[in-house]
Amino acid sequence: MREAALRSHRQAGLARLYSASALACLLACGVPTASALAQDVTDVATKVPSGTQMLLAADTLVYNNDNQTVTAIGGVQIDYGGNKLVAQRVVYDRNTKRLLASGNVEIVNSDGTKINSQHIDITDDFADGFVNALRVETPEKAYFAAESAERMGGVLTTFHNGVYTACEPCEDKPDKAPTWRIKARKIIWNGEKKTVRFENANFEFFGFPLAYLPAFEIADPTVKRKSGFLIPSISFNSDLGVGVKVPYYFALSPTYDLTVTGSGYTKQGFLGEAEWRQRFNNGQYTLKIAGIRQEDPNAFIDGSAFPTSAGHNVNSGDIGDQNKFRGMMGTKGQFAINPRWDFGWDILLQTDKNFSRTYTIDGYNDAVHQSSVYLTGLNGRNYFDVRAMRFQVQENALDSNISSRSDKQPWVLPSLDYAYIPDMSVAGGQLSFNVNARVIRRDDLDQAYFTPYVPASGVQRVRGIEGESGRVTAEAEWKRTFTTDGGLQLTPLLALQGDVDYLNASSASLTAINQMATNVGATDDIRSSFARYMATAGLEMRWPVLFSMTGSSHIVEPMAQVFMRPNEQYVGGLAVPNEDAQSFVFDATTLFERDKFSGYDRVEGGSRANIGFRYSGAYDNGWGTNAIFGQSYQLGGRNSFDSADLVNAGADSGLETSTSDYVGLIGFSSPSGFSGSFSGRFDEQSFEVRRAEVKAAYSGLPVSLSAKYAFIQAQPLYGFTTDRHEVTLGASTHLAQNWRVFGTGTYDLQQSVLVKDGVGFAYNDSCFTYLMTYSESRDINTREVSQNIGFNLSFRTLGDFGSSQSSIDTIQ
Repeated sequence: MREAALRSHRQAGLARLYSASALACLLACGVPTASALAQDVTDVATKVPSGTQMLLAADTLVYNNDNQTVTAIGGVQIDYGGNKLVAQRVVYDRNTKRLLASGNVEIVNSDGTKINSQHIDITDDFADGFVNALRVETPEKAYFAAESAERMGGVLTTFHNGVYTACEPCEDKPDKAPTWRIKARKIIWNGEKKTVRFENANFEFFGFPLAYLPAFEIADPTVKRKSGFLIPSISFNSDLGVGVKVPYYFALSPTYDLTVTGSGYTKQGFLGEAEWRQRFNNGQYTLKIAGIRQEDPNAFIDGSAFPTSAGHNVNSGDIGDQNKFRGMMGTKGQFAINPRWDFGWDILLQTDKNFSRTYTIDGYNDAVHQSSVYLTGLNGRNYFDVRAMRFQVQENALDSNISSRSDKQPWVLPSLDYAYIPDMSVAGGQLSFNVNARVIRRDDLDQAYFTPYVPASGVQRVRGIEGESGRVTAEAEWKRTFTTDGGLQLTPLLALQGDVDYLNASSASLTAINQMATNVGATDDIRSSFARYMATAGLEMRWPVLFSMTGSSHIVEPMAQVFMRPNEQYVGGLAVPNEDAQSFVFDATTLFERDKFSGYDRVEGGSRANIGFRYSGAYDNGWGTNAIFGQSYQLGGRNSFDSADLVNAGADSGLETSTSDYVGLIGFSSPSGFSGSFSGRFDEQSFEVRRAEVKAAYSGLPVSLSAKYAFIQAQPLYGFTTDRHEVTLGASTHLAQNWRVFGTGTYDLQQSVLVKDGVGFAYNDSCFTYLMTYSESRDINTREVSQNIGFNLSFRTLGDFGSSQSSIDTIQ
């Protein structure tokens, strides 16, 4: 035997070692790893660019020409195309064409996967190989370990006495058992089918065996889409019973898939669901269908009374639920026509008002679902949106002659919003244009009655007219800001708005409007068509003043606005439908609005001044403060907020008098996590509180707290006959690292009812989440209690198990 020891820097030695070193470098692509196991090694090897040079560093190279071996010894480092190998010893056998690396072997793939072992033995074609004491870390932070592993045929890799987990090892205690792991006699990775199969496996939780699993299979952690069963879920509902939901996923193509779900309920039977999803280069759409033939439809009838359209009551137990078969079909889509224009839809069709909410159909189980078809354009500061809408209230009302909230919702066919701001200035200021149009059709009259109910003349408000109405509104506004040498900012403003309306109301609507006019002392002046305009000339004055003090700085900004306008037309008589300006709140956030109404159906008229100040403060210790306070004054003309409309939007708002109520807000925040605010509306003479909201919160460790109190004084003409007091408390505390307990509750002080409350318990770390919630809610009028239990177990890379997300969100 003849041996020759040559130093690695010699030219001849490097040349003779080139082939063996190249194989050693490519080993980084061939060792079975969580990231590369699902890929053929030759596929990865081709990612190394042609002409790539190999870099080798070693203390010593030893050639044995008799045994046909080449050995690199001491601090071996090989880099080839971004793949790195580090070992104490690397031997290449030319006869067997096998490569052996030993001594603290670490391989880092170009994709970031790390492989650690004390010994690696693999053929030069990478089809077969053997590894001792293997540990693998993938870029996705999934971990494999095994006593030994072998690769066969370039496709199958088998781990013997292997362990799999997605939990990162503890830095302080690396030998500590992870939150969960799977120990298996054999783990088989199929790179062709992209599956991982566990045989004779035990699922361990916090180091304790929790379940024995003879055999089961999961998708390759690197695979995002694969056909197979998804994690099932379980639920409970008093009307449905215990439910078990089992979904099956079909990965039909890279661009479309299908999920079929079967749910069994102990009281109602089998519910079938199917969801088709398809993706295109410019968008995607989904189609979902669901249906059930109920075994006990009468379980939904509790004998409660529902108000009819005539104001009388009918016992639902006398009607009977005819919905033996119930089902739905829903579809959603969104497509980018080009970078500026989007087209989409969200449509729900169902056999009855409450099917999707009753059976918690994902994506369609909101209390109010808005079905719509829309076209939207956005270009810089310019905006265009046109859509058709239908609001579907999912309520527990039977499909019969009962008039429900859902039946009173309008069809919006269509609604249009357009905003345009020219890039160039006009007379040194900014010019803007806005257009709004809507057509509304309602099948049922929506009216409210005085309490107690008086059948003949009890109409208090007409919230929605049965029939059809339409409006087109156009508005132009110009404003420019001047700043004086003293810092005073003056902003003159000119605005012109005009609209055309039409109304085709049913005889029932006309009768209700006449009754309302009689009750509130207004005139019945409903018209089939009319045109209106509103011109505004305004001036805003702001004078921000900065005060710097030791350790803090403060900005006080006195503000005053004056708007000169004619009276709002067609007010004082019930002539104008109000569909989009029904929600109205006067507070500090709306004090300096030019038009305080929330929509276009009402427009503020008469001359008005808004006066107040804004304040903000910043402190070197991290504290911050802010405040707003002011008042509004009707200077001339008719006060729009003291003028009746069909919903009495301005009644008891604080603006119905010539001198408004005071409105204010003050808040603070601190670096320690404390924050709070107080906002309110106060009587202009007695300073009595008319509306108030107090918030306080602390966010920190180990406790987070929140509290909110809300008070709204009675607004009889607006539909609220009594004061409203409500307090909400919430708390969350960390019992230990990763463990948390939380709860919340809302109490109606006026009705002395705990409206809703709940508690929850959670554990969360990098690989596992556990959540358990219990909540109750009570009907303010009937005091009926409904209970809900939600839970969720989430194992990273394995999946989730638990109840529906809506059950958890109740307390979250």
